[in-house]
Amino acid sequence: MQPESTPQIQAAALDLDGTIIGPDQRITPAVRDAVARLSARVPVFIATGREPHDVINYARQLGLTTPQLSDGGAAILDPVAGKHIWSAGLGPELASQVLALIQQLNANFVATHIQGTFRRVSDIPDRDIVRISALDLSREAAQALTARFQTHPRMSVILASLPYNGLWAVDFTRAQIDKGSGIARVGQMLNVAPSNMACVGDSYNDLPMLRACGLPIAMGNAPPEIRAAANFTAPPTEQDGLAHAIDQWILPQISN
Repeated sequence: MQPESTPQIQAAALDLDGTIIGPDQRITPAVRDAVARLSARVPVFIATGREPHDVINYARQLGLTTPQLSDGGAAILDPVAGKHIWSAGLGPELASQVLALIQQLNANFVATHIQGTFRRVSDIPDRDIVRISALDLSREAAQALTARFQTHPRMSVILASLPYNGLWAVDFTRAQIDKGSGIARVGQMLNVAPSNMACVGDSYNDLPMLRACGLPIAMGNAPPEIRAAANFTAPPTEQDGLAHAIDQWILPQISN
């Protein structure tokens, strides 16, 4: 989709897996340098389904100091202090239902709690959980699980690919919590509307933010549905596609 005009960009939201990092989970020098050029001009934040400690780790590697978005939009973090600024919990009832289902499926999972992340139900201190992700599923199993809860009135359930192992995840958050609502909330903190943001992503959980932002960019490794929602498609991560997107499309839209 080629836009008729692109708004002035005042902030940028960048997905992590498949965008900032590839399957090796490393930031290449070209991407690191491009993000540095961008963050010198406008606020830059990671917007990912990953848990807080991963977001803080990569934000610090990139020298990012503005609020960062984790857990598919369910938590906002201060990368300098390493603390939550805001989070939207599932609530004990929904969290218990999801955990019981995952146990029935005998699936791996990660649960984000204000006290940390947990991979065993017995370790979770209480059911005040921000986000639960069923992990390491086949595409068919993940699609079936997503379809089962797609119309749930109190939860947002989103399919996500796992580039580091080729399998799939299903993210459970509170209703109306996703990357689209997340970038809007970070935008309120930055005094920047989503329509003045550039967003770059590669997977299904990126669709809400790509549809909400003013300059949506898909990675070349993204599925067709994701590329169709973007104004531009960058090369894949193996070719430092994010660096290309920053230099070719985002930086030219930032006013001097």
